[in-house]
Amino acid sequence: MPRPGPLPVDPIAEAKRQWIAHGWTDATAGMSAVTSIIRAQQLMLARIDATLKPFSLSFARYEMLRLLAFTRKGRMPMASATARLQVHPTSVTNTVERLVRDGLVVREPHPADGRAAMLELTPAGRELVERATNALNTEVFADPGLSDDDTVELVRILARFRKDAGDFADPRPLPEPL
Repeated sequence: MPRPGPLPVDPIAEAKRQWIAHGWTDATAGMSAVTSIIRAQQLMLARIDATLKPFSLSFARYEMLRLLAFTRKGRMPMASATARLQVHPTSVTNTVERLVRDGLVVREPHPADGRAAMLELTPAGRELVERATNALNTEVFADPGLSDDDTVELVRILARFRKDAGDFADPRPLPEPL
């Protein structure tokens, strides 16, 4: 349920005050960081959801369509999609089933692996994801609510955090040409 306006006090600052009052000073900064990131994610996702609603897309469905649209032929193995989206295979299966039901994606047998499936973007899926991307670029991504400098710094900080957590590794350097 939307609030009529801003809260009179920052609840994370109040939580920080309570953490200190309860003697949890050593965990206060971490609690503040974690809860701030979670709240920021909620605020950003609300903007994304509002932008995607006219397209009848969730962010998960949008990400799958966009991933397929980025490929040369609009298709890829389902296992590759699961790995790149970094979500549980069951979530990908559920998302794909809804996209197939809506005629936005086709699921076919993998040509070389009988146990695997290939996902292919339909023309309707390609058209929809392009329109949704234009809306997201205009309404969310072009102005995420931070200055350009803050946006760059935030991405750097979060990338360092993700890398240190094992989310990705630096790419191996390419060999020198012969």
